Amino acid sequence: MQVVGYETDGASGSPDTDGDSERAPTAEADGPIGGGLYVASGGSVDYVDAGPGTELAFGLGERRCAGTVHEGDHIACDASDAPYCDDHSHVWVCARCTGTCLKDEMDCHETHAMYLAAFAPDVLKVGVTREWRLGTRLREQGADRAAHIRTFPNGRIAREVEAELAAGDDLVDRVRVPTKLDGFGRAVDDTAWEALLGRFDPIDRFDFDYGLDLDERPVAETMAAGTVRGWKGRV
Repeated sequence: MQVVGYETDGASGSPDTDGDSERAPTAEADGPIGGGLYVASGGSVDYVDAGPGTELAFGLGERRCAGTVHEGDHIACDASDAPYCDDHSHVWVCARCTGTCLKDEMDCHETHAMYLAAFAPDVLKVGVTREWRLGTRLREQGADRAAHIRTFPNGRIAREVEAELAAGDDLVDRVRVPTKLDGFGRAVDDTAWEALLGRFDPIDRFDFDYGLDLDERPVAETMAAGTVRGWKGRV
């Protein structure tokens, strides 16, 4: 048995904001989100609900490549690289874009939103996503705070500006899972966050609550056993 994927219902609607106001009010998140695991066994893949309150009892072995799923069947891989080995890694080409399109023909003509996101305690990120997907994108990353700061007519222009901002010393354009784990149970550095926002004129602000209510920082274990408290991004 192997966990080969996951899914979260991380969508979060953003309330309407008053375009004439100097700064939009903070948008409260919708609280805990649910999720589930895709578990492979004997070539088949089953979805296991893992929403808050669910009891799990999986003992997991050493991590290895999740392999691939083809027409509903799991094709295992023995490579030790996790979550995927080089043969099974697929990086979305647009994620590498810095304003010069890497496709044969540019197709990112949808309106894009640029956002700032804070990950406890003090990691500050700049990113872009299709505007209609903003709330989902923020929650699926596990951001603690966020702000929509600019809107662009297409993805090329948005990613060009993103690359310029990420080249500075105070912003990154990606946050790895170990960094997110290090922030569990810790508070966002409000001084640094507000200082960053002071350089922009936020269109919308978000303060997320994932419903975890941690009394102390969790300890990472290679198992999926116990009562699910909630999901925060990939963890």
